[in-house]
Amino acid sequence: MSKRWAKAPSPCISVCKFRGEGGSCIGCFMTKPEKKRFKRLEKKSKKKDFFRALVARLTENGRLSRWERVYRRKCERKAVPCPLDRI
Repeated sequence: MSKRWAKAPSPCISVCKFRGEGGSCIGCFMTKPEKKRFKRLEKKSKKKDFFRALVARLTENGRLSRWERVYRRKCERKAVPCPLDRI
């Protein structure tokens, strides 16, 4: 797996307030089970699919631009390539 995907930080942006019908976080729109599942994903294709689905959900809810800005900053702080550039 390329370094970009092997070292991809969790999509969580440390807001962690769950609301709504599905119990999605208001920061990253992941559910608690999805947050746990992301930590266990190892294959590049699985991580890519996870990010694609999350970006689609964020876009649908009008939250993509804010999340993307914060997530890119997170990648910079961790000194890892941002996986959003390759999805």
